[in-house]
Amino acid sequence: MRSLPVRWTTATPVLALVVLVATWGSKPGAIVLVVIGALLAGSVLSAVHHAEVVAHRVGEPFGSLVLAVAVTVIEVALIVTLMLSGGPDTASLARDTVFAAVMITCNGIVGLSVLVGALNRRVAVFNAEGTATALATVVTLATLCLVLPAFTTSKPGPEFSSPQLAFAAVASLALYSLFVLVQTIRHRDFFVEDEADAVQRDEHPAPGSGRNALGSLGLLVVALVAVVGLAKIESPAIVA
Repeated sequence: MRSLPVRWTTATPVLALVVLVATWGSKPGAIVLVVIGALLAGSVLSAVHHAEVVAHRVGEPFGSLVLAVAVTVIEVALIVTLMLSGGPDTASLARDTVFAAVMITCNGIVGLSVLVGALNRRVAVFNAEGTATALATVVTLATLCLVLPAFTTSKPGPEFSSPQLAFAAVASLALYSLFVLVQTIRHRDFFVEDEADAVQRDEHPAPGSGRNALGSLGLLVVALVAVVGLAKIESPAIVA
């Protein structure tokens, strides 16, 4: 029987984990750092791929949460490792990265999706209720965390004081928890596409088997561990 080839999305996280174990606690040279950087990028792409496989298996709206958690772990790991390695010079990195993510998502990804949808169907079709709920949450969080500090006077510059920062953290957590409650329980139908329409347009392929989903879940964990570890090794060279 002819054996099936190993996909890069399977081999990359495993290879990255092996390299992580081999280089942990050391100061690798330039060539090794280039290899680690390539494996780091491959692990990020592999993590997103396996998160999509798991998300497609569990279905909406929980699939979106799986993707959100995976992307959040990747982004937080990269930001934190760079901030720890860069010291005071990278104090604003988290704010700048979140601002960039909001701009890329709301302008780039959403705009491109609307454009492609309009070109494909001659009209952009979307769920108004779910879109409005998600957009209202993003706008409120962005205003609270990125805009409001410019108007506070407790500390010089666009910066929250400690009590204000605690309030912003609690309010953000409460707001996102409320959004997840609405998305998964209270108004779940706002975020789920009509299956009859999807089948009619032949846009939703059948989800993979449970075995494939479990395999992707395991590889997702491996890829996330590799991303966090390799980012820690790579970060001193990036901020140097």
